[in-house]
Amino acid sequence: MQKTLSQFDVAVNSCRDIFIKKMHDYGTAWRILRVSSITDQIFIKAQRIRSIEEKGTQKIDEDVTADFIGIYNYAVIALMQISLKDDSRTEMPHKEIEELFDKHSKYARQLMQDKNHDYGEAWREMRVSSLTDLILMKLLRIKQIEDHKGQTLISEGIDANYYDMMNYTIFALIRLTEIL
Repeated sequence: MQKTLSQFDVAVNSCRDIFIKKMHDYGTAWRILRVSSITDQIFIKAQRIRSIEEKGTQKIDEDVTADFIGIYNYAVIALMQISLKDDSRTEMPHKEIEELFDKHSKYARQLMQDKNHDYGEAWREMRVSSLTDLILMKLLRIKQIEDHKGQTLISEGIDANYYDMMNYTIFALIRLTEIL
């Protein structure tokens, strides 16, 4: 498990580094987005990955690693938007946003540890394409829940799906480094 935690932390730190650099360039412009728009943005990135996986080629010279990092960061943004729903600020202090990023990443890490305990790190035997499909499935679930105004009868809420998606993304990033 120590290897997993180390690899997990490296991957999350890579996502965080990109997030902070983009926040430096763009500020918190994403605050204008509704959560459903963030879901659609993640869908675009996941669909690109799947398309490249299926075709075996790509025309845009950008590694799918960047898309997985984008999925992770947008999932964190979605969780921030959910937690900040009553906060109308569009520009926020970077330190405050970094703390929120870390809070959601820490929760995802703990969730990963708990699930790894129960599932025995089954993700290590999965194909990256299966992780892509799981991300897309989570997105479709989120869209259904959003279409039902957040109401579910028995299922976990939107936030749980975003956390799972964050972990699938980190697993994909780890698997990609192991394949190379």
